[in-house]
Amino acid sequence: MSRVSQVGFSQRVRIEWLQEAALLVLAGGSREAVKESLTERLRGKVSIGGSAERGSREKIISILSRTWLPDSTHLNPFRMNGLELLPKCTNDQMVAIHWGMVSATYPFWANVGEQVGRLLALQGAVSALQVQRRIRELLGERETVSRATRRVLRSFHDWGVLVETNTKGTYGKAHPIRIDDPRTISWLLEAMLLSRALPKAPYRDLAQSHALFPFQLPFFSVEEFLRQSSRIERLRHGLDMDLVYSIPL
Repeated sequence: MSRVSQVGFSQRVRIEWLQEAALLVLAGGSREAVKESLTERLRGKVSIGGSAERGSREKIISILSRTWLPDSTHLNPFRMNGLELLPKCTNDQMVAIHWGMVSATYPFWANVGEQVGRLLALQGAVSALQVQRRIRELLGERETVSRATRRVLRSFHDWGVLVETNTKGTYGKAHPIRIDDPRTISWLLEAMLLSRALPKAPYRDLAQSHALFPFQLPFFSVEEFLRQSSRIERLRHGLDMDLVYSIPL
C-alpha cells in the first residue's frame, strides 16, 4: 500500500499538542523524553483505554512524534527547516507550519483538506457526509476511512479553519489566514508537493491546491519558490508549464 493511500492520521489532534511536541524537540529533548512529556501533557485529556470515544493517547502521541521528531526519512530536511521557522513565527504562520508538516507526514490529512477545499469552492459549505463519501471513493469503503475522516474534520474545526453552521454536520470556511512571509509560503507549497504520491507536480497545481483552503497567499512565482528552497528543482514542460520536483538532500 502506498503512503498516500494509508490513513495513518486517525485521531482528533489539537494544534497546541503539535506545537508542544515541536517545542520539546527544539529544546533538545530525546525521543524518550519528548514522548514522556507528551504522555504527561495528555494525561486526563485522552485516556489509554479501548473505548471508541477516547481518542487513544498512545495513537495521538504516535502522530505527534512521527510529525515532529527527527528521523532518517526523506522528510527530515524539510522537518528541520520547519522547526527553524517556528520560534519566530506569528500565530498564523504557526498554523501554516503545522498544517504543512502534518500534510507531508500524513497525506491523508492533505487528501481530506483537498476534498474540503473543493467543496467549499463549489458550494460555500461542506458536510461531513460529502467528504466521507469522496474519501471512501478514493481509498475504499472501509469504516476506518470514514472514522478517520470524521476525526480529521473535527481537527480542522479545533484548529479554527472550519466553523460549524446551523445545519448539524455541516461546516463553513473560517476567515482565511493571510500568509505573507516568503519562507513560510515556500515551505507550505513544498509540503503540498511532499504530500503527493510522487514529489513532482505542475507548479500551478501546488499554488492553487485546494488543500490550502485555510490560507490566503499572495502571488508567488515559481522563481521565488526555487530561490527559497534548495530542495526544489524545475523542469519546463511545453511552452508554459513548470514542473517542480523534490530532490533528496
